[in-house]
Amino acid sequence: MRKVIVFFSLLLMATMSIASVQKSGEEIPLQVGILDPTIPHEPIGRGPVVVPSISLEDYTLFFNTPCDGCTLRLLGANDNVVYSTVIATGTTSLVLPSTLSGEYEIQIIQGNICFYGTIYL
Repeated sequence: MRKVIVFFSLLLMATMSIASVQKSGEEIPLQVGILDPTIPHEPIGRGPVVVPSISLEDYTLFFNTPCDGCTLRLLGANDNVVYSTVIATGTTSLVLPSTLSGEYEIQIIQGNICFYGTIYL
């Protein structure tokens, strides 16, 4: 019994240290919205929508949860798209262009669902 308790304690400590290493920078709070309700899309499942966890340090964006295949957009003044890219499978970080500065709306688009927030570069 003692070996089982020690094993699970070590497993718990290892899991906690991995989780703390993956997060870098300041976490960006994201909200959820539908891009265009007039576009036909897959029905949303009965479970809750899982909001991605992302953080920003300088010009590096860290994906604390996978965003494989999603589109990342930065919108500037007047909702103009100033940067757009598709997040490749397995991407854990992405360096944003250093030519950008100021306040931007960040969007992660997954199908017809848009996760959005505000970042400052």
